Amino acid sequence: VWESQLSFIIEWLFNCTEKYQTRRAGLTEDIVKVAKDVKPLIEIQENGNTFVVTSKTPNGTHSNTFVVGEETEINIPNGKKIKVTVNLEGGKLICKSDTFYHVQEIQGSEMVETITVESITMTRKSRKI
Repeated sequence: VWESQLSFIIEWLFNCTEKYQTRRAGLTEDIVKVAKDVKPLIEIQENGNTFVVTSKTPNGTHSNTFVVGEETEINIPNGKKIKVTVNLEGGKLICKSDTFYHVQEIQGSEMVETITVESITMTRKSRKI
């Protein structure tokens, strides 16, 4: 999906979370509750090497825009902004910083995200709509 040079939009509906131990990653109780209970609609827009990833929840909408291979500042799940570089490797979007590692990949009809913050890892799965 992410290998093409076409402009397109894909929407994903959050399905499940595994290994969600966010309190150890320094998140507040309200953020942990929202992360567990809210099922965001994730919209991914691709236009060449530029991506816009938008998360829509009842609590609001936030977007991160990045160009593959270039450093950018993004919002992470704990509400902080960090500088990262996102690369496209083997069909996976891989976002890295010193304390944050996020991999998004398509597995069949699901988008699987593996997120590591401060040595705590969780997996989120969304289905295409």
